[in-house]
Amino acid sequence: AEKVLGYDLLSLCLEGPPDELDRTQHCQPAVFVASLAAVEKLNHQQPKVVERCVAAAGYSVGEFAALVFAGALGFAEALYAVKVRAEAMQKASEAVPSGMLSVIGRREANYKFACLEARKHCESLGVENPVCEISNYLFPDSRVIAGHLQALEFLQENARKYYFTRTKMLPVSGAFHTRLMEPAVEPLAEVLKSIEIQKPLVSVYSNVNGKKYMHSKHIQKLLVKQVVSPVLWEQTMHSVYERKQGTEFPYTYEVGPGKQLGAVLKKCNLKAWKQYNHVDALEDEETRDA
Repeated sequence: AEKVLGYDLLSLCLEGPPDELDRTQHCQPAVFVASLAAVEKLNHQQPKVVERCVAAAGYSVGEFAALVFAGALGFAEALYAVKVRAEAMQKASEAVPSGMLSVIGRREANYKFACLEARKHCESLGVENPVCEISNYLFPDSRVIAGHLQALEFLQENARKYYFTRTKMLPVSGAFHTRLMEPAVEPLAEVLKSIEIQKPLVSVYSNVNGKKYMHSKHIQKLLVKQVVSPVLWEQTMHSVYERKQGTEFPYTYEVGPGKQLGAVLKKCNLKAWKQYNHVDALEDEETRDA
């Protein structure tokens, strides 16, 4: 990773500084590499799990890791694509004061109407072509809304009117998965054209439509589209775990930093979550002490 990126990713992950690690251009390669490191650890501890794996999915940049795991992309080439994607998204973020707002709403919450009113509010402030839209579908009653900061501030101030029970700004620098990321499309498209993409060995589900990738051209096209499209994670969870009544659920492993996707799975499908495990890239306390 250090050769591809040109800096010491490991020491940045272990020692920080945190604000450097949180920068989009460093955070995305770190998540990608840490996810695949966790896969290696899982393979070392329980090789059968990896051998018997039937499907994979990754959240946002995690989709690149899922495709490497499935044999569709090579590690170094995918990391280089992630580097280009992350730097382009960082640059796009710096061009416009924008962000992402995590929202939990009541049943009657109308997210699209709230976004429309927030855009109108921005227009009244003189913001040209304001952006405010759903960028991530997490679980029933939870969305991430992204766009101009003025729009997000408006939604926080009027949360009760739109039946939002909780709103929280995410610690990111821009409105990812909206058209404000348009400048990142071309650089990523160029890199992906130069990379050899194979058909995945196991099913990989796309963030863009929640369906399985069919062939390499499909992967190339949708990975680019993903930058400016909402992440349909809730829909993906339904696709992955759809099965006939009485059929057992598979084991699910979240590989990489954090357990957020496990928390989302619990909200989407409690039965599937009962077979959930988390694998971190770091050593376990017991192993280290031993």
